[in-house]
Amino acid sequence: MTSQAFRPVAMASALALCGFMFAGCTTTSPSGRTDVASSTGNIDAQTDAALARLYSEVPGARELGSAAKGILVFPSVVGGSFVVGAEYGRGSLRTTDSPRRYYSIAVGSVGWQVGAQSKSVIYMFTTTESLNKFRDSKGWTAGVDATVAVANIGANGSVDTSSMEAPVVAFVLANTGLEVGASVQGMKVTELSRK
Repeated sequence: MTSQAFRPVAMASALALCGFMFAGCTTTSPSGRTDVASSTGNIDAQTDAALARLYSEVPGARELGSAAKGILVFPSVVGGSFVVGAEYGRGSLRTTDSPRRYYSIAVGSVGWQVGAQSKSVIYMFTTTESLNKFRDSKGWTAGVDATVAVANIGANGSVDTSSMEAPVVAFVLANTGLEVGASVQGMKVTELSRK
């Protein structure tokens, strides 16, 4: 088989595998409603732990979090790949003016890659407008529906203040700490069904 004939077959196989991987990551019942109630306690406990870790490991993050209008935390975004990459996680939005709401995050990619990892992804909404736009959306994608600045550590060892001026600031925590140069572009966030 020539390489040109192989490409469509490889692409079709990769897309099918990606669909299968995302299907396996959902918690949707046959009726189409997500069973949020059974897992909110677990999500809340993991969210508390992820925020505590962020605040203890990243100087300046607590101050930014205190000033934020809302904080969306995905404590464990798990990714795995072999030709097709997929990442998925569940988390919660915390604000001072409304009850907690729960969301899923997903992103997929096609390419020759091998590996698996877990990370925490935390979005801080620094303006009321960016928070309201997020809450009113039926599906929100970082980099498409909002400009998102990924937090980096500045020369002073604290969060770079230029990122604090963006309407949404993202932190990506890997096992080794704050992931420098991480990308959150294309990560799609969807609210989990509420009963």
